[in-house]
Amino acid sequence: MSVTWYEMVPLQQFEWPTTTEEFLAQFGGLVWDVAAFLVAFAVVYLLGRYVLVRVVRRSLSARGFDTAVVQLAATTAGAIALFVAVAVAFTVAGFRSFLAAFATLGGALALALGFAAQDLIANFVAGVFILKDKPFEVGDWIEWNDSSGVVREVDLRVTKVETFSNEVVTVPNSTLANNAVTNAMGNDRLRLQFVFGIGYDDDIDEAREIILDDARSLPEVLDDPEPSVRTTELADSYVGLESRIWIDDPGRGKFKSVLSEHVEGVKERFDAEGIEMPYPYRELTGGISVEEASRLDHADVTGE
Repeated sequence: MSVTWYEMVPLQQFEWPTTTEEFLAQFGGLVWDVAAFLVAFAVVYLLGRYVLVRVVRRSLSARGFDTAVVQLAATTAGAIALFVAVAVAFTVAGFRSFLAAFATLGGALALALGFAAQDLIANFVAGVFILKDKPFEVGDWIEWNDSSGVVREVDLRVTKVETFSNEVVTVPNSTLANNAVTNAMGNDRLRLQFVFGIGYDDDIDEAREIILDDARSLPEVLDDPEPSVRTTELADSYVGLESRIWIDDPGRGKFKSVLSEHVEGVKERFDAEGIEMPYPYRELTGGISVEEASRLDHADVTGE
């Protein structure tokens, strides 16, 4: 077991050296330990950063990870290299007691920070998975938890979404990672559907042909897959015919405009052909009896 100079010399008996020989006799071991610490730290840290950080960057980049994820991983690798360099340097210099105290303090701080920043860490982890899996990208129209908007920025902690009211919503990444997210622009094509209601006395085949003809007349509607109409419901006051059309390069603006043109066009054609688009109504049956109120006694009115 080695004993350092500061453990051998009581504080009250310590005297500063006056010559080089005395200085080396008293502090030579300390100087050597400090030099060993610095050399070991520099070698391990520089080697660790050069090798570990480069390996992490190349490995993640080759697997197609987002730049933000690669940068975060490289920063984490650099921090690991720093921690390992300090630990190795303390061991080489013989400062094992300092190393033990450093490890204990570091563990306590890590535990405290972990409890204090649970939500922050969860958002960071969710952000890493979002950037890796890419369920949506900047410019995509997404829907989640009865909310919707266009993605404007994806960060490691939050995602900024612009609503269709021109508002910017900052959404924690954990919210998007832990809930179902619908990406209407995830594929090259999107199917739109709308249910047209016709009267029970109207001809279903004629109404179907009108809907299909209007869909084919719209330039944004694709021919492949071709438009189709299905009878989907027999409601209380109408027969439901669901129109299904496809568009490419889907987006919220295109989705709304194409569907609006289709609905307006079918409505005008139905009106021209005399096809009813009924609204819910109720028919009351039975009778109403009205009883004539009894006349007031003339004496009560006049007070006689």
